[in-house]
Amino acid sequence: MPNTTRRAALSLGGASLALGGASLALPALHAGPAQAQAPWPSRPIRLLAPYTPGGGVDTTARLLAVPMGAALGQPVVVENRPGAGGSLGAGELARSAPDGHTIMVDALAHVVNPFVLRGMPFDYATAFAPISQVVVLPQLLVVDPAKVPARTVAEFVAWAKGQPNLSYGSSGNATAAHLAAALFLQRAGLDIQHVPYRGGTAALQDMMSGSTAFVFGTVSSSLQLVRDGRLRALGVTTSTRIPPLPDVPTIAEQGFPGYELNEWNGLYAPARTPRPVVQRLFEAARAALADETVKQRLDALGAIPLGTDPEAFTAYVAAQRAAMEQIVRSAGIEAG
Repeated sequence: MPNTTRRAALSLGGASLALGGASLALPALHAGPAQAQAPWPSRPIRLLAPYTPGGGVDTTARLLAVPMGAALGQPVVVENRPGAGGSLGAGELARSAPDGHTIMVDALAHVVNPFVLRGMPFDYATAFAPISQVVVLPQLLVVDPAKVPARTVAEFVAWAKGQPNLSYGSSGNATAAHLAAALFLQRAGLDIQHVPYRGGTAALQDMMSGSTAFVFGTVSSSLQLVRDGRLRALGVTTSTRIPPLPDVPTIAEQGFPGYELNEWNGLYAPARTPRPVVQRLFEAARAALADETVKQRLDALGAIPLGTDPEAFTAYVAAQRAAMEQIVRSAGIEAG
């Protein structure tokens, strides 16, 4: 039997694996059996953030980029592609080659946009390959203690039912804050007018000036105000209490079983990206979330790192899409 090199022994049908390195060689479509395959990744990876710099998705993307690049052996470069509620950047990913060199971090809007935007040239349900749900960003139901006497969710509901012409603020139409409030009002049997703002900070500031009754705010935007006593947190939107505020009960445990609606960020590749590439991207994301600097930064933002695998994230996206459709339809939510 002729001698066989180690490389040849690891080669099958045009695919090869370089042991001990960061390169994963993939079979090319219609490649001849003798063709050499380029390793992946073979160049820097573009990480699209379909929102403006400085926001939650942009922050998550930039936290992940450097440690993911270290794990993959190629730089991961964040590119902001804002516009149309994140759908412009998502459209760019949908048009990108499914070769693992362009990926995206997206927010809850990924499963909301299909029901509030019209005429999109791609289908959110089929255009992407979910990689990992990387973080959950809990929200807090907060009030101004100088104007609202309630200390619990039940007390707030009883108080609100006796107040005429109440309104509430959010970070914008069809945002996580708007959806969390809409679901809460449905479950509580309250009819309160929605006032959208251009961002969560503006909504919180206007509430403290007396214009609105409550806001669902992210932990990062409202935590210090709660600690300073300028806001009172009545409940958290996660299914369990959160470490920064262990004494604040969940909304679910205050008479609303099953209530949960958080902002979250996930990683996506274009549909038809090879499964081994998706797996490597997931492993790189999980490694990034284990980085101590990343963990400390996420903790400071009140974010909960997850790093679910592609199969679990695919199922989660499908479930969230169905849940958000129900809320959007029943509350008549439209894009701003």
